[in-house]
Amino acid sequence: MFKPYALFIGLRYAGSKRRSQLVSFISLVSMVGMAVGVALLILVLSVMNGFDREMRTRILGLVPQINVIAYGDTDNAEQDWQHIRKTLLYHPEVKAIAPFAQLNAMLLKGTKVEGALIYGIDPQQEKNVSIITDYVKAEALASLESDSRQILLGAALASRLGVAIDGVVNMMVPQENTSGAISPRFIQLTIADIFDTGTELDQSVALIAIETALSLMPPEQRRQGMRITVRDTFQAPRVAWELEQNIPYGYIARDWTRSHGNLYSAIQLSKQLVGLMLLTIIAVAAFNIVSALVMVVTDKRGDIAILRTAGASPAGIMAIFMVQGTVIALIGTAAGTALGVALSLTITDIVAILEQLFQIQFLNSDVYPIDYLPVDLRLHDVLIIGGTACVISVLATIYPAWRASRVLPAEALRHQ
Repeated sequence: MFKPYALFIGLRYAGSKRRSQLVSFISLVSMVGMAVGVALLILVLSVMNGFDREMRTRILGLVPQINVIAYGDTDNAEQDWQHIRKTLLYHPEVKAIAPFAQLNAMLLKGTKVEGALIYGIDPQQEKNVSIITDYVKAEALASLESDSRQILLGAALASRLGVAIDGVVNMMVPQENTSGAISPRFIQLTIADIFDTGTELDQSVALIAIETALSLMPPEQRRQGMRITVRDTFQAPRVAWELEQNIPYGYIARDWTRSHGNLYSAIQLSKQLVGLMLLTIIAVAAFNIVSALVMVVTDKRGDIAILRTAGASPAGIMAIFMVQGTVIALIGTAAGTALGVALSLTITDIVAILEQLFQIQFLNSDVYPIDYLPVDLRLHDVLIIGGTACVISVLATIYPAWRASRVLPAEALRHQ
């Protein structure tokens, strides 16, 4: 079907000027539309991949992937946890374990009051299950062990309180006494360091020594447990269920999908929907190729008749116009791929420059999971998008090329 003359003439038609300006304009529009569609799809998928990556590596690197928690009074807590720790480590998917305690508290500085989620941690063991060491100084983290009156604050939380490193903040922990009345307990803490992860955790999370956290809670209200990191983050629900079958009554296992699963699902759903919507832009561009080729066929009816009388077969004529349409699509796809890759590699810096220039913040961790625009450009996405655009475009050339092959030479030459 694709004989040498078909390729030669198809390439010549693709680069030649047309008698009709409208035909040239529609061909240009279809090419630009293909380029824009491909570029936008590559850019948007790269951004969504970036959110996905940050969710997995940054947020899930800071929050527990699996928690095993004991509720209420645990008189033999030390003995129980040592036994449970050994049981948990038997599971082949468990990578590391560290103890923690959790409580809700109010942080006060002057007239400013902020709610916070307080994690009590063991600094030495926390390094094995968290990436917190990427954001705080080693000596600051170690100070939680040597000085129980130290605290690590998230950057956004510290900003709202108006405090800095080495500053002092008061923490109020509400407690319920035996009569049912609330009797808050206060403690003054020194800020050892402020961590800025660029995520929503900076808004509400603070870290203190686990001994300090436990001392602030009555035995019957303690929420302490083990934080577990697994080898495969997405196997955490299954691993949590299996672990729960082997731990004593009164202890429960909860995985990260309970606290951040909706966010991750929303990112995946948005990625699929946005990808589908942008794919329609490529489909519209392919439809423009159909329109352009139909008009080219009308414009070239005389040439088609001459080629037929010179011995060209219907299949050869069809191949000529398929080559022409494919060239238009390939140019648009190549231009769009180059533009999409270039934008993906620079969009983070562009957004940062615009934020500094106009003194605005497009992404705020109050609303979004992170406060900057992440990008993760993946080769297989680029190849799939480019390949899909080419396949759609080639399919779009079949109908107008078939119409060209059906032109009757006598009918076309009658009006020349």
